[in-house]
Amino acid sequence: MKKLKLILQIAKNGAIGEKTRITLRELAKELGVSPQTVLRWLDELEKDGYIARTVEGKKTSIELTDKALKYLEELYEELSKVLYQGVIIGEVVSGLGEGAYYVKQYTPLIKEYLGFEPYPGTLNVKIIFPKTIFDALCNVKPILIPGFVKNGRTFGDVKAYRVKINGIEGAIVIPSRTIHPPKIAEIIAPVYLRKELNLKDGSRIKLKVIG
Repeated sequence: MKKLKLILQIAKNGAIGEKTRITLRELAKELGVSPQTVLRWLDELEKDGYIARTVEGKKTSIELTDKALKYLEELYEELSKVLYQGVIIGEVVSGLGEGAYYVKQYTPLIKEYLGFEPYPGTLNVKIIFPKTIFDALCNVKPILIPGFVKNGRTFGDVKAYRVKINGIEGAIVIPSRTIHPPKIAEIIAPVYLRKELNLKDGSRIKLKVIG
């Protein structure tokens, strides 16, 4: 853990592809440890081949080696497998009450493109994990529900992502124009999810994205 903590801090200080100059005291303050501890950690990293270091007075010039960069890349790949495996954790919140109207307008197309007749309304979920809805869906290809014109009014394209909620198949829908921030997911399903799953505002919910 100390190796990772120090390597990450050195990287944040700009030591990727070039040397960065910093005092032990500055690095210790950033890490919340003593300068003596930082010096010992740096000695260990240099011995293990993770940094190249030169000392010039009170300043230390440090650069991450290829070994350190490879270590960070492998760590990133492993973390991505764990964190971004299509699982979304969220909290049920109330919407503005407009979901029912829009779901009714798109119902024929939802039946055609997603294969189910939606309950006339959406379940709004505030994303807790990952950071935003786009982080959760970045590796999934959406189903594009095309826009249309009805009674002189234009309804835009909608991106749909299939999900399962406690075994119930539904979809996250993202209109081309949306008033929701990227931390709110709108979910449609063939049933009234609040009643079916006994949900209320504040209920924790887990979604599984179907790739």
